[in-house]
Amino acid sequence: MLKVDGGIPVNMNDVKARAEWLEAIGYDGGMTAETSHDPFLPLAIAAEHTSKIDLMTSIAVAFARNPMLLANLGHDLNAYSEGRFILGLGSQIRPHIRKRFSMEWSHPAARMKEMIQAMHAIWDCWHDGKPLDFRGEFYQHSLMTPVFTPLNIEHGRPRVFLAAVGPGMTKTAAEVADGLIVHSFSTAKYIKEVTMPVVEETLKAAGRKREDFELSYPAFVVTGETEEQYNRNKKATQERIAFYGSTPAYKGVLEAHGWNDLQPELNRMSKAGQWEEMGTLIEDDILDAFATVGEPKDIVAAMKERYDGVLDRLTIGFDGLEAETVSNLLAEFKAA
Repeated sequence: MLKVDGGIPVNMNDVKARAEWLEAIGYDGGMTAETSHDPFLPLAIAAEHTSKIDLMTSIAVAFARNPMLLANLGHDLNAYSEGRFILGLGSQIRPHIRKRFSMEWSHPAARMKEMIQAMHAIWDCWHDGKPLDFRGEFYQHSLMTPVFTPLNIEHGRPRVFLAAVGPGMTKTAAEVADGLIVHSFSTAKYIKEVTMPVVEETLKAAGRKREDFELSYPAFVVTGETEEQYNRNKKATQERIAFYGSTPAYKGVLEAHGWNDLQPELNRMSKAGQWEEMGTLIEDDILDAFATVGEPKDIVAAMKERYDGVLDRLTIGFDGLEAETVSNLLAEFKAA
């Protein structure tokens, strides 16, 4: 059964009402993203006002932090939510890490693997009493005294999900994480033909089971209860796809469909500040590849046909739809 997650706002004044609504209406989880605010603080509020839904950062920028800081944040939120926290991490691109966060960026897949291994070494110390002695290429942790060791360990360590697009980071996720956050700039074709073979081969080589590894995907959905709502949603989705498509690191997704010339043109337009015009290049066949498009009554069946048996969790906002419609759609996802 596909689980469905919804967004939690990072403006902390809005978190309580939204988190309560997500749980009441039938979502399986709530997620924050690291954009203009910290992604962790809102989840403390969400944990206080919910009791069932998973709470996840999707994503928090890993390389803006260090393993000890993340281990502490992950532990505290998981303990407070009584085991419902998922630490979703992403690498971000080099200019942001170096110019925005003033942090180190190099060998992202290797660095990320070591970061997650370092966090587990810290949790091994806290939860299992093992001496802390992690010495890697990028991170070293070898000091832990009782005063700095958390005692509220009854809910265990948090799950760790890792965001990835390319095969290198995807392999890292399957090696050391509990789940993969598939980038929204991925089509069903790309997921099935590029992402899944890497996941399955890596899990097998690591002696891990597919059922113990979750794939989460923030899905594009274009729908609406009125023509105006549908058209507004379509335009916004085209512009978002164009924004992602302008990034050189994501060109492999477009190339998998034979749209090799699209990424350089989107990149050129982005540098010229033509953000709105970029969306007009996302024609209907491209939109259909990235997004599930249709009337509300047809959306769930279409998404199950695309993703059931491949993915485990979908993040869907259903922006603009009436609460009753959203509730019915979520119930349809849970139906056999």
